[in-house]
Amino acid sequence: MLFDKYSLNTLALTNRIVMPPMTRSRAGTGDVATDMMADYYAQRASAGLIISEGTQISQQGQGYAWTPGIYSDAQIAGWKKVTDAVHHAGGKIFAQLWHVGRVSHTVLQPGNAAPVSSSAIQAEGVKVFVDVEGRGPENGVGDMVQHSMPRALAVEEIPAIVNDYAQAARNAIAAGFDGIELHGANGYLINQFIDSQSNLRDDEYGGSLQNRLRFMKEVVEAVSAAIGKERVGIRLAPLTTLMGSRDDTPEATYLAAASVLNAIGIAYIHIAEADWDDAPVMPAAFKEALRIIFHGTLIYSGKYTPERAEEALAKGWADLIGFGRPFIANPDLPYRLQHNLPLNEPVREKFFGGGAEGYLDYPLQKA
Repeated sequence: MLFDKYSLNTLALTNRIVMPPMTRSRAGTGDVATDMMADYYAQRASAGLIISEGTQISQQGQGYAWTPGIYSDAQIAGWKKVTDAVHHAGGKIFAQLWHVGRVSHTVLQPGNAAPVSSSAIQAEGVKVFVDVEGRGPENGVGDMVQHSMPRALAVEEIPAIVNDYAQAARNAIAAGFDGIELHGANGYLINQFIDSQSNLRDDEYGGSLQNRLRFMKEVVEAVSAAIGKERVGIRLAPLTTLMGSRDDTPEATYLAAASVLNAIGIAYIHIAEADWDDAPVMPAAFKEALRIIFHGTLIYSGKYTPERAEEALAKGWADLIGFGRPFIANPDLPYRLQHNLPLNEPVREKFFGGGAEGYLDYPLQKA
């Protein structure tokens, strides 16, 4: 089933393999997507669907050095080169829209201000990749530092951020993307509002589960109104605790989130499963409940093998499967998986920043 065609609403995918978003910190001056990035994504266009690396919706939304944005004319033009290259190679690509919230540093923020979040809570030990000395992306040398102490957003500030998401979605379509994915996972801003231990607000955006889901709902409704709900997905990480974001009742919380998203009618939910060593296994009962509640497409990512992927597809938990790190070192991953060929090993030291080495130079398997 992994190599079957699939219709994501009106978008025809050549297989059920997804390249999920992976930060590579290769953007150029002005956080603009580069020609090198266009080559990188085009190399991987045999995926049924590519979801771009996290792309900040504003300067305030940036949390790491040399990540691309999609809020300026130059950034839109840079991404247009990427989408043109992917489409020319026969691929489909969504933009992942990103606001990191508290997971940032003052050196990245407008006017060196504090990052913003649902609440003024610092996640101890959560680090960000920054270029403190201004060495530039081509050097590839950055520093992992504790994220800065955030401040809580005032209620009256929230509509402007919701509008930033909607405008970023319009910009993504103008840049040639086939749709957008909201980053609601891994402890970033949307996730910070959802999870009970990172949201201590006592206004309409905090306290009850309905209130904690309000920000996600408003963002999803805004981007759906901007570009059409059929071109909108969201990534969630229901049972993980990345970037210090934790919920007291995660299964109930995220099944409720799925119900909200189903009512809006977006294209897909992309579930990020825990992918570290000794990570907890997502219960089958949760996946079955999610399938009952959400009627759109379900994507799962997280250390999937072809065997696990086929099981998820056969049991109906998933419609599409993301393979993350294997795509870094194997641009032709679908071909390798289909023909049971060995995989290249990625060079971890080249994951973030730098040039073509460890980015464009992984060998292809000859047919």
